[in-house]
Amino acid sequence: MPNMIALTVPHAGGKFERVERAIPAPGVGELLIEVHACGVCHSDSMTVEGHVPGIQYPRVPGHEVIGTVAAVGDHVAGWRIGDRAGVGWFGGSCGYCARCRRGNAFACANIHSVTGVTRDGGYATHLVADVSAVARVPAGLDEIQSAPLLCAGITTFNALRNCDASPGDLVVVHGVGGLGHLGIQFARRLGFHTVAVNRGRDKEELARSLGAHDYLDSEAGDVAEALRTMGDARAIIATVTSASAMQAIVSGLGPNGVMMVIGAVGSFPVDTLGLLGKRAAVKGWYSGVAADSEDTLTFSKLNGVTSMNEIFPFEEAQSAYDHMMSGKARFRVVLKMR
Repeated sequence: MPNMIALTVPHAGGKFERVERAIPAPGVGELLIEVHACGVCHSDSMTVEGHVPGIQYPRVPGHEVIGTVAAVGDHVAGWRIGDRAGVGWFGGSCGYCARCRRGNAFACANIHSVTGVTRDGGYATHLVADVSAVARVPAGLDEIQSAPLLCAGITTFNALRNCDASPGDLVVVHGVGGLGHLGIQFARRLGFHTVAVNRGRDKEELARSLGAHDYLDSEAGDVAEALRTMGDARAIIATVTSASAMQAIVSGLGPNGVMMVIGAVGSFPVDTLGLLGKRAAVKGWYSGVAADSEDTLTFSKLNGVTSMNEIFPFEEAQSAYDHMMSGKARFRVVLKMR
């Protein structure tokens, strides 16, 4: 039987180890995917550093996976060998619990599955995925360039299309980085009055080239007041990883406005009277399920949304991960498997 190569984390805080093992056969309801590209996401640090309680090692990280179906397990319909397939953070759902039946499969009560966290991910030549977690990848979409759309892309796109804003509304993308540079493109193409907010002026030209109508330097003054002057934000997509930055901007929401928090920062104070007075809200947003990934990929292809990536060979995954963690990547890092 031919072998596969995986880069495993042996223990919390460990360096990647190259492991050769037999290619697994997919089980009931599973697909074996030959990986062509895998994004290197900051969330991979949850596996590498052991931030998830109960995580089992060794573990293969990676949840921005694009490849092709190499084998089909029993009781799987609709998939054939050679089909293009993508797998994101969402690792699968049971389909029968109360949450799944009510359209909340992302919060399945029975399968707490996260790609690259609770089951092996895409830092490997092959991975096995629950069929409910697998998205179809449109023909003609570049697999290397598009891998980050399975996490950074779906997270920003899904937050934007669920923020209750309408075309023409003022929508803020807070942070021009790995998430934000995609969020700006999605917001502009969804028809929103797109405002990019970031520290300093060094990313203003980039933000405008990606589609931002306006740009605010959060260090130049009260950014919330600036938003109120512009007519109030209908939505703020908070991609930053700074609690103080989120606290500083939230009062820029207008009536019925919502801050969609997709950057993990822990807790930050919110003026509840300010929320009450405007019927505004602060809301966390999960990336999405396989269908949301398919929508993200299709929208991106039709509207020319592209990720700005730095590409590394699979064999240089440790360097790729270290570069991503340094904060110097512009803006996503992708492993090219072959």
